[in-house]
Amino acid sequence: MDLFAGCGGLSLGLHAAGFQCVLAIEAHADAFETYRTNLIDTGLVGDGWPEWLDIGPCDVVRLAQDHRQQLVGLRGEVDLVAGGPPCQGFTMNGRRDPDDPRSRMVSAYLDVVEHVRPRLVLLENVPGFVSMKAAGGDTYAEVVRRRLGELGYEVWADVLMASDWGVPQRRPRYICVAATRGSLPGIHPFERLRTERRGFLGARGLWPGPTTVRDALSDFELDGREPEPDPEWGSHGFTAVERHSGTGASAYQRLMRHGSAGQPNDRRLARHSPAIVARLHQILATCRKGASLRPADRERLGMGKRCVTPLDPQSTAPTVTTLPDDFVHYSEPRTMSVREHARLQSFPDWFSFCGPYTAGSIRRKYACPRYTQVGNAVPPLLAEAIGESLLGLLADQECPQLARVA
Repeated sequence: MDLFAGCGGLSLGLHAAGFQCVLAIEAHADAFETYRTNLIDTGLVGDGWPEWLDIGPCDVVRLAQDHRQQLVGLRGEVDLVAGGPPCQGFTMNGRRDPDDPRSRMVSAYLDVVEHVRPRLVLLENVPGFVSMKAAGGDTYAEVVRRRLGELGYEVWADVLMASDWGVPQRRPRYICVAATRGSLPGIHPFERLRTERRGFLGARGLWPGPTTVRDALSDFELDGREPEPDPEWGSHGFTAVERHSGTGASAYQRLMRHGSAGQPNDRRLARHSPAIVARLHQILATCRKGASLRPADRERLGMGKRCVTPLDPQSTAPTVTTLPDDFVHYSEPRTMSVREHARLQSFPDWFSFCGPYTAGSIRRKYACPRYTQVGNAVPPLLAEAIGESLLGLLADQECPQLARVA
């Protein structure tokens, strides 16, 4: 089961690794529409979706409360429950409020695990999950470890850097893996995952060095050309970047282009005023790349926004966020399209996003527009690497049937 599935990054990567996802839970309508369009409607997900649950937006808390008996009925049928409870309550940049309803989603996630009792459990979150205190005083990581232990699981956890698995952004993530106690004697899942890393990257042409921002995005550079009208929003004055079809594509670009015919969707650019373009020129000319602007730079440029990073083309990107103006393109005075953010997250070019591009400040806390969907997602390439390793763990447990993820 993919709980808190978002737009589908985790499901997409696990499917690529060989899992069959039969049930995904996501409460935001726009994010679920993206999930449905790319994964359910295409047949990649949903074979075996239970009749008792409608295919549509659903809340994990309601799932655990209203469908306990049906979930218990799935015992023995589900190899993996996976997911990442919403991370806004745990991030170091947020309020880290233990009473935040999103923080309480952890309990609902564990309730589903208790009902289903899968062979493996995968929980993903931000590194702050390790240090944020829950209502009882323990950290959320300790709460998860204790509860899973009480349910009969052995638990391993670590913080992984997405860039170590070919993703062109650093993006540290807390990853917790649990297996039925005694089913993996002598095996440490994270040691195995790291041992398999070189083969995973080599099979995709991404070994040995990290994937840089330029490796990911150079085929969307404007190179001094005027951008074309956006196919969807051109009548409103929006333009779009165009993907080049030349022969100089990097191994990462070839990987992202696989299965994508013609121009991908989500290439719309922001409509910057001349004053904003001039400021972005100054940022590129005078500020260090790859790091958030220093306070002195913001004061010099007359900027109130605190988190603005001009990207470094020779390095991996910082963690992709949910806001379109947190990054400045490394060589052009502009922010970047949803497609370029998706490239930094390792979404393939055939994957398209649904819903509005952005949301105003009043709706931002609860809305889930396209930039937010991308920024909240698990990088599919990292999910694929973890998924391949989890399949190996299932084989070690001598799973009697084809591994499935519900």
